[in-house]
Amino acid sequence: MTESNAANPVTVVTVDGPSGSGKGTLALHLARRLGWHYLDSGALYRILAHAAMAEGLLLGAEAESELAELAGRLRIDFRLPEPESPLGVRVEVDGVDCTDAIRAESVSQGASKIAALPLVRQSVLALQHRFRQPPGLVTDGRDMGTVVFPDAGLKLFLDASAEERAQRRHKQLKDKGSSVSLRALLASIRERDERDRGRAVAPLRPAPDAIVIDSTDMPIDEVFDMVWQLVVDRGLAQS
Repeated sequence: MTESNAANPVTVVTVDGPSGSGKGTLALHLARRLGWHYLDSGALYRILAHAAMAEGLLLGAEAESELAELAGRLRIDFRLPEPESPLGVRVEVDGVDCTDAIRAESVSQGASKIAALPLVRQSVLALQHRFRQPPGLVTDGRDMGTVVFPDAGLKLFLDASAEERAQRRHKQLKDKGSSVSLRALLASIRERDERDRGRAVAPLRPAPDAIVIDSTDMPIDEVFDMVWQLVVDRGLAQS
């Protein structure tokens, strides 16, 4: 069951979109500018997988109840960097920084396994709702505006062409010293798009009342200025 404004009046801004669209950067900037809480929904299954591995739990249907129970008691904090800091968001779980640990390949593989378990998905949904705290919440993901927070005060869907998203990812990896084929990245992004948009549960799509922004030819600063005006127009902040 989803929450309504009557049940929880705290305003939520959702930023959905495909991988590489810039939704995470946009959501982070918005949360910092508004002084609101921030939720990186895509990290939750990795966090849960990492915690489960630390407790020695199996990452499959045979441990579904235990995994769901674990998700229910995790205390997760996304710590935002200072405005001029080059550092990204830090992730703390039960007071311990696990920002780097949850990016391990073994954790990512475990996250994919447990994300398909119905009881785990229910528990993670409840976990996402707990982030809805005053003064407000900005969250990014793929189904934030359609499934998790359907009553959000502002729903955004940030998109970009597959070619542009591949170029952005290629530059990120090159800047980090990694060598990867642009053609392979583009193929991977197209494959993921098809999988995300075609899945039976919570497919990637804009909510009917979402504002869709194509960032293909827009720098992130221009996207942010456009979105900030929408925030002001909705009465969520002053200009």
